[in-house]
Amino acid sequence: MAELNPTSGKSGGRHRVKRAPLRVDLTAMVDLAFLLITFFMLTTSLTKPREMPVAMPAPGPPVAVSENTTMSICLGTKHQAVYYLGMADKPLTTPTVTGYGVQIRNAILEMRKKVFASTGKTMMVLIKPAEHSVYENLVDALDEVNITKVPTYAIAQILPKDIDMLKQKGIY
Repeated sequence: MAELNPTSGKSGGRHRVKRAPLRVDLTAMVDLAFLLITFFMLTTSLTKPREMPVAMPAPGPPVAVSENTTMSICLGTKHQAVYYLGMADKPLTTPTVTGYGVQIRNAILEMRKKVFASTGKTMMVLIKPAEHSVYENLVDALDEVNITKVPTYAIAQILPKDIDMLKQKGIY
């Protein structure tokens, strides 16, 4: 049984009448505390994991994509990436080094406006992770593509020309 026994403090030189110690039974409070803890543990909802569906390519012949509407993002080291419009052989825009987060988001939005203004079509994004890139950067790139609501995107294998471009920029 839990109880609370206050100590009697002696003060001054005066002698007082002895009183019986005050006794408070805390058993009910302990029971109530455990009931509340049990209640909140059983009724709380835990955070559900959120996942983004990624459609992997279906088996079959490769589908040709227009280089005028394809943006490539090559993931490098040092938490940086290179992006360009077109194909690795002859990019339509100058390959540019960027960081993740707001920087790559602004690049995707700007490129999407440019593609829509010139072709009237939606843009496709190819994310190409290099051997030395970090998994976190791939997830960040996928998040930014999802945030900017790009309808078509894919994770593609990085080409030797892309690796050469990353080496030229110093992020391979």
